[in-house]
Amino acid sequence: MRWARRTWAALPRLGPPGVVWANRSWLAMGVAVGIVLTILFTSGIQPLFRESAEWEKGKLVVLSGRDQSDGGQRRALINQWNAEHPEQPAEIIELPAEADGQRSEMVARAREKADNADVFNLDVTWTAEFAQSGYLRPLSSVDTSGFLRRPLESCRYQGVLWALPFNTDAGLLFYRKDLVQDEPLGLDDIADTSTRALRAAQDARLTAGYAGQLLDYEGLTVNALELIWAEKGDVVDESGKVVIDSDRTRRALRWLADGLKGEKPVVLPESRTQNEQLTTQAFRDGKVAFMRNWPVAHRTLQGNRGESAGRPAIDFEVAQLPGPSVLGGQNLAISAKSTKPRAAQALIEFLTGPRSQQLLFERGGLAATRGIVYQDSRVATEHPYARTLLKAIEDARLRPVTPYYSRFSDEFRSIVRYALDHDGALPGNAEESLTAALQGR
Repeated sequence: MRWARRTWAALPRLGPPGVVWANRSWLAMGVAVGIVLTILFTSGIQPLFRESAEWEKGKLVVLSGRDQSDGGQRRALINQWNAEHPEQPAEIIELPAEADGQRSEMVARAREKADNADVFNLDVTWTAEFAQSGYLRPLSSVDTSGFLRRPLESCRYQGVLWALPFNTDAGLLFYRKDLVQDEPLGLDDIADTSTRALRAAQDARLTAGYAGQLLDYEGLTVNALELIWAEKGDVVDESGKVVIDSDRTRRALRWLADGLKGEKPVVLPESRTQNEQLTTQAFRDGKVAFMRNWPVAHRTLQGNRGESAGRPAIDFEVAQLPGPSVLGGQNLAISAKSTKPRAAQALIEFLTGPRSQQLLFERGGLAATRGIVYQDSRVATEHPYARTLLKAIEDARLRPVTPYYSRFSDEFRSIVRYALDHDGALPGNAEESLTAALQGR
């Protein structure tokens, strides 16, 4: 019964300050505790209640990119795990901030003979590569109910569950309320509204209409795919065939290429040298009316709503993108060389459980992978963009699922860069070169 006492004692910590069951009467607290226990028993949090005697003892090493949550909430969860499981302490080793560097380091460690990692925190696009290469151990006997469909889909490859979604992501359209009256429905709406705002010249800071991440890195792949999808075009269809050579795809790329031109451009020219942080800064500085970015930008902007350094505040709203967003996020998987697979899986289930997901969202600003987090009435009140984010995640699309995704992304970006320099035109060998990359040739 020790597990029962530990669990009961831990209940007041279920989630961050402000969750629904906080600051209620004892009766309401009792009801809430009952609900929470029901949720935990039915939502894949069995490690909190199982006797841990079956788990291997020893330190668990988690390889991950930099913790981008507010206040280091991933590490806070690890600390809580360690307090509850002293015989299976976990340690996060953070790798280079740049995604390609993280992937290279994880691959190098996976190829070594030594047992130097137990859990990989993988970008959603790496699951297929790591599974195909034999770097991962499939998960077993996992209750996946409660996870959002799209994030969970990114954890499967060839019908096998290789991971659980740690956090998810979907792009949103941020827009200035003083310049945009109606939520745009398409790329033409963004262009028309931008042109009117630039001509009206009511804000001297405004230099363009729209900003995205067009620097030559994964952000360019994401932004270009989303713009193509907004025009009902595609790059790789559901059967895995490359279909980039179409009028709809060319129209989207032409919209982007043409938008970068002129004295009052629809698309901020500096976007070609900007990542997410620089795009957020441009929007915050009033340079654009629209911005495509991930939800984490909302917290940055929310913290800068007041006037500072002589800079007027930006009053903004968020909406879904004109088309589907690319699904982002990270998945937790067990290293095939781990000598502690049962303990590693228990840690993964803990980190992806309901209370962990609520903490990562409410305190950390990371998009939760479980639907129950978005159903919390307090979340809807304190984070009004949460419903929009949930819908964006539900409507999001996966990037092509292939063990050779990095090659595909590199080749796709070279095609997009060519199009931006040639009025939206595709290179003559676009489909051939992209097909070869998709197949690892």
